Amino acid sequence: MDGKGKLHVMFFPFPGQGHLIPMSDMARAFSGRGVRATIVTSPLNVPTIRGTIGKGVESEIEILTVKFPCAEAGLPEGCENTESIPSPDLILTFFKAIRMLQAPLEELLLQHRPHCLIASALFPWASKLNINIPRLVFHGTGVFALCASECIRLYQPHKNVSSDTDPFLIPHLPGDVQMTKMLLPDYIKTETDGGTETDFKRALQEIKEAELASYGVVLNSFYELEQVYADYYEKQLLQGQGRRTWYIGPLSLCNVNDHKGKRGKQASVDEGDILKWLDSNKPNSVVYVCFGSIANFSESQLREIARGLEDSGQQFIWVVRRSEKDKGTWLPEGFERRTTTEGRGIIIWGWAPQVLILDHQAVGVFVTHCGWNSTLEAVSAGVPMVTWPVSAEQFYNEKFVTDLLQIGIPVGVQKWARIVGDDTITSNALQKALHRVVLGEEAESMRNRAHELAQMARTAVQYNGSSSCHLTHLIQHLRSIACLQN
Repeated sequence: MDGKGKLHVMFFPFPGQGHLIPMSDMARAFSGRGVRATIVTSPLNVPTIRGTIGKGVESEIEILTVKFPCAEAGLPEGCENTESIPSPDLILTFFKAIRMLQAPLEELLLQHRPHCLIASALFPWASKLNINIPRLVFHGTGVFALCASECIRLYQPHKNVSSDTDPFLIPHLPGDVQMTKMLLPDYIKTETDGGTETDFKRALQEIKEAELASYGVVLNSFYELEQVYADYYEKQLLQGQGRRTWYIGPLSLCNVNDHKGKRGKQASVDEGDILKWLDSNKPNSVVYVCFGSIANFSESQLREIARGLEDSGQQFIWVVRRSEKDKGTWLPEGFERRTTTEGRGIIIWGWAPQVLILDHQAVGVFVTHCGWNSTLEAVSAGVPMVTWPVSAEQFYNEKFVTDLLQIGIPVGVQKWARIVGDDTITSNALQKALHRVVLGEEAESMRNRAHELAQMARTAVQYNGSSSCHLTHLIQHLRSIACLQN
């Protein structure tokens, strides 16, 4: 223990919103249990962390910065997170810069001597640092996606199909989950077609090895949500490997009510105006549309979304990650006059207070890219989804939401894409999916299931709930190790 008798845990989030925000929430949760929490990041990511932590506990959580090696890696200055990568061609260069953070992190660890390091899985080298403390891995997704991707890696069922669109069952995975090769990440398809081992595939192998070398895994989920897959992960995929897994989510629920609108980046709209507009609408009548911080749709695809929202007849809040100045090139003529001007909808140009919006009773459906944070926030709020996955593990999350939890309807995306360029979804497809979730024959049962899951999520983080107990046990483990080291 440190001089004050406190357990000291250092958090090292990957510089992307999907890791920065939940790991800041995690630091807040640890700090609330009397743990000294320190977050390490680069300077340009500090505002996101401060915004997520909140002013009420900001002084209790230390933030240390390391210089991000943009110039050394060949990146433009200021490219310190995934949102700021100017071109997909620089993704591998960005990961080259990430590797260069190993030496400064190790220096900080030796200087501050924490009792434990919790690092994002995308820093596989963090498990090899020359310091004798437990290293825990944080995955930015749920355990179902981990199980599905591992079964694909181990058994390679996609090699036995005759075409990219033929469905196949994921072997040994509970639930009879079907995929097609088109829905798998491109590096898997490249390997299948006889290509050489890619940098991405090598990186995934390093992540797997680092997980095996770690003290355990921390997940932003709760046991009841993924019980079958939590058990499968530990009993089958981790059999004999001695790793421990702790489910301590939903981490977004650790934030107090008056902080919902301030998580992450500064919202580009006034929180009060959004709430006033939501208050003016009936329960379950508003469609919320947001595709995360990275997905970038073509202008023609955005035009289809606009037409689908208008034709649906539903009130909506649409988050667009583009400059408002460019709207004249793609927004249908008269769209704003017919919708936003008349109070039918709101377009948010930039960052939105997502948890605040989802938690409002007026919101009845979430059109989402199925990133894990967004998925879990919708589950926590009891909001059914229209699923529109793009890349990463999002197609696994879609299967989990639609086929297993049965609280969502797929919009019909058929292809994993690192860059969203083609117009794959028509306005009519979006309109039909929205109708099924809002007014269709399965709408009421989906809402009921979503509300039940939301209650389970809130129970999990309360005293004696499963996530609360997992966090207690994890802290107790770390304290016992720290005492032995002293």
